[in-house]
Amino acid sequence: MPYIPQDRRADVLAEMREHGTHWTPKNAGDLNFAVTCFIDNFIFENGCRYANLNEMIGALECCKLELYRRLAAPYEDQVLEANGDAYVVVPQRESEY
Repeated sequence: MPYIPQDRRADVLAEMREHGTHWTPKNAGDLNFAVTCFIDNFIFENGCRYANLNEMIGALECCKLELYRRLAAPYEDQVLEANGDAYVVVPQRESEY
């Protein structure tokens, strides 16, 4: 949720200006606020139309999927190997599908 305190919003914006693409959020709230600002800027500049909203949602979805594919899934595979599978119904061979 992007509703961080007003004084933190000013700090985040100042930090983003100072560090540019090297800015690192302190928590998920800061990150959410920053992403919300980028989307708000895009919609302000390009208009609040379905096509623009759809583009922003698509970009967010692709970012989410890429994060999962590149970081979360390999991590989960490592933990699965270390701790064992939680599923009992997972087929062991392709022929079981």
